[in-house]
Amino acid sequence: MPHYESVYSLEIARRTFEDHPIYLFARDAKSTLTPNETQRNTLIVAACYILVIAILWHVPYISFIIYPFKLLTVGFHEMSHAFMGVLTCAHIHSIELDPDEGGATRMSGGIPWLTLPAGYLGSSFIGACLIACGFNTNASKVASLVLAVFFVFTLWWARRNWITWVLILGMSGLTVMFWFVGGGVALRYFVLFIGVMSCMYVLWDVIDDTISRKVNGSDAYSFSEICGCCPSQVWGVIWLLVAFAFFAGGILVGLAAFKQSAAQQATDASHFIPVPGSHSSASKILSTEASSLSILAATTSTLLVIVQAW
Repeated sequence: MPHYESVYSLEIARRTFEDHPIYLFARDAKSTLTPNETQRNTLIVAACYILVIAILWHVPYISFIIYPFKLLTVGFHEMSHAFMGVLTCAHIHSIELDPDEGGATRMSGGIPWLTLPAGYLGSSFIGACLIACGFNTNASKVASLVLAVFFVFTLWWARRNWITWVLILGMSGLTVMFWFVGGGVALRYFVLFIGVMSCMYVLWDVIDDTISRKVNGSDAYSFSEICGCCPSQVWGVIWLLVAFAFFAGGILVGLAAFKQSAAQQATDASHFIPVPGSHSSASKILSTEASSLSILAATTSTLLVIVQAW
C-alpha cells in the first residue's frame, strides 16, 4: 500500500509541475523558437551571409562587392542620428556620406545624450528588424516600404550629396528588381542580407573605433566627453552588448513570429501587393529557394578557396 501511495504522490507532483506557469512558459517558448524547415533554410542562408561578409570584408580586390552595402549601413547610422535629432527637436542641416565609408550628420539642438548613441544603436536596431522580416515574404515587403520612406527623408537631408543619391537610387532599383523575382522570395533574402550586413557592420565598427583603438572623432568618444564618467572604450563595450542583443533578438523574433512554410508564404504574398508570377505554384517557389541555397553555398565555397589561396 505505501508503494502505491508513493507512486500516486509522484504522479500528483508531476502533474502539478507540468501545470506550473514556469514549465508551461518554457515548453511554449521551446515550441515557438524551434525552427521549421523554411526557418532552418533562412538560418542557413543568414549563416552563409555572415561567412561571406566576413570573407569579403578582409580580402583585397573582391571587397568592392559589398562596398555599396557598407555605404548603406553608414547611411542607416547617419539616418538614425537624424531621426533621433528630429525626435528631440533638433534642426537637421544635412547628412553626408563619403567614399571612404564615413559619414556625418550636421544638426543643431537636440539632446546629445540620445542623438550620439542613436547612430550605432539605431542602425543595429534597423538591422535586427530587417533580419526578423527576412523570415517572411510579406514582412519583407513591408520592410521595403518602410525603408523607402526612410530613403525619402535621407535624400531630403542629403540632397546636396551625390553619393547618397547614387546609393539610395541603386538600392531602390535592386529592391524593385528583387520584388519581382520568385514571387518575392528574392526580396526576402535581399532584406535578410541587408539586415545581417547592418548588424555586422555595427559590431565591427564599434570594436574598431571604440574598443580596439581610441578614435577621438567617434560617437563613443564624444559621448564620453559629455558624460564624463566613463572612457569611450567602456561605452563601446556597452553599445556592443546592446548591438549583440539586437542581433539575437532579430533572429528570435523571426523564429517566433513567422512560422509559415514556403508554400504558405507564397500564397500569402500572392494576395499582398501581388506581382507578376506571384500566383505560381508552391513547387516553383520551393525550387527557387533550393536554387538560391545552392548558389549561395557554391559562392561561399569559392570564396573560401580564394581566401585559402590568398
